[in-house]
Amino acid sequence: MVTPAGYREAAGHLQAAYEMSERRACRVLGVDRTSVRYQATRPDDGALRDRLKALAQERRRFGYRRLHVLLRREGHAVNRKRVQRIYREERLTVRRRGGRKRAMGTRRPLELPLAANQRWSLDFVADQMTDGRRFRILTVIDNCTRECLALVADTSLSGARVVRELDAVIRQRGRPDTIVSDNGTEYTSNAVLAWSDDTGVGWHYIAPGKPQQNGFNESFNGRLRDELLNETLFRSLPHARAVLEAWRRDYNERRPHSKLGWLTPQAYAEALSGQIGRSAALVGGCADRPLANPDNPSSDQPRTLVMAG
Repeated sequence: MVTPAGYREAAGHLQAAYEMSERRACRVLGVDRTSVRYQATRPDDGALRDRLKALAQERRRFGYRRLHVLLRREGHAVNRKRVQRIYREERLTVRRRGGRKRAMGTRRPLELPLAANQRWSLDFVADQMTDGRRFRILTVIDNCTRECLALVADTSLSGARVVRELDAVIRQRGRPDTIVSDNGTEYTSNAVLAWSDDTGVGWHYIAPGKPQQNGFNESFNGRLRDELLNETLFRSLPHARAVLEAWRRDYNERRPHSKLGWLTPQAYAEALSGQIGRSAALVGGCADRPLANPDNPSSDQPRTLVMAG
């Protein structure tokens, strides 16, 4: 009996089982009579509770903060603490998956670009289908608006395929100023180098063994893995492509992004292009500064492996 509700229950038991008066039961328990007589005035939250559980079932890897944003979008006038209370009472807490230990230390954050198409980043994610066949996913991210520009799935993705997919994105969106990637063989291939020279797009490679220098894409890959790849069984390559495209649209158009003031990437991009976004979105512009410091300045391909530094 450490809560008022516990005292009220104990007092009711004494009155019913031992025919005590309310005054005597409260004296025995050492509790004030007003606490025992108190009637809760909290409004019924059955509809909100049911909707929260439905959203949590649909978005299994969303926490209460992101679910709160979705509820407010739907017109529920509810504050974050109430959502958190119901979230805990319904045991909807997302189970944190274990991960490897990482070195702790201070790191200088990447500087944000000022506008869309100033800097894109590329990376690969691997997964497998139900029959055991493995496939790879090329992820293309705009570092300013955090939009996912492409999710390309196939069993093999060469440098020439990367170039074709970039051309397809550019036809819809426009050409970027810079692209950041690691030193994978697909990105250092002759097809990518020739494409970079022909289009005039700057291509910067992060230092080997430093994935944090491509942090925007690494963070996105973590969300992709946690919210989709670990939750979905892919029957075939066409099925994987359809699911990935549906998730990409949902990520850009519906999913609230915590680093964008809980706006969606698409809404943030529209606000930024219309100059109606918050002034904080324009702070910390993209300076003409290298992205990483090369551990080994020498290279057998000085033209191709230009470290971002």
